[in-house]
Amino acid sequence: MEKMLLKIENIYYDYKENNDLLPVLAEINISVKRGEFICIIGPSGCGKSTLFNILVGLEKPDKGRIFLKGEDITGTRGHIAYMPQRDLLFPWRTVMENVLLGVEIKKENLQKAYQEAEKLIPLFGLKGFENHYPDQLSGGMRQRAALLRTVLTHNDILALDEPFGALDALTRTTMQEWILSIQEKLDKTILFITHDIEEAILLADRIIILNGRPGRITDKLKIDLQPPRCRTDKVFVDYREKLLERLSAEDDFNKNTETSRRE
Repeated sequence: MEKMLLKIENIYYDYKENNDLLPVLAEINISVKRGEFICIIGPSGCGKSTLFNILVGLEKPDKGRIFLKGEDITGTRGHIAYMPQRDLLFPWRTVMENVLLGVEIKKENLQKAYQEAEKLIPLFGLKGFENHYPDQLSGGMRQRAALLRTVLTHNDILALDEPFGALDALTRTTMQEWILSIQEKLDKTILFITHDIEEAILLADRIIILNGRPGRITDKLKIDLQPPRCRTDKVFVDYREKLLERLSAEDDFNKNTETSRRE
């Protein structure tokens, strides 16, 4: 049996405010193989971003454990690279200064990181823009700079929280194709949050559906499509309909459950 790179085991998390507890996540179990591209989809408020915060050590679960290469990393930082929804580039730093920020914070060898960044800059479509500032870049270029900063942390797993959500449709399509090529060239494992069903089918080896309050994994779907994937392909359309049906069914169940509780 293939050894898992990452195991998320029975995670529970409650949001605490004063003396009140709001259940956010329950019974979250995910196993990830090296080199997989996994998309997590679900409606707003189901705990997707909270799950990532727990995964990268920004929050600690109330119950459950996270294992990376067999090591318990629950509640600790620095093991999984994280890129939030916004690029968070500092406007007063150049592209090169921004991509080296993580290395500076970790107090690693800056000269070595600079040399590595120089080699990766063309691959990330930023050649000639090293000394530009964020407000001089397009939306797609800002996201590529933020992703390069994430890659330079040298973690095996990248956790990307809706990285293309704020981009226009044309740029988003270009970025979707680009990130697949980057994953293959850099041999990374990617966990990717999205609201976009088609984006998930285009990118993922597996799709995990998170739904409800508290958020639970309600379904997992393996995408058996060879690249390049086409949105108009019959099998692609079938996957889309299947996911829409499963998400709608869960949404109706959640609404009925909430109504029953009120009654």
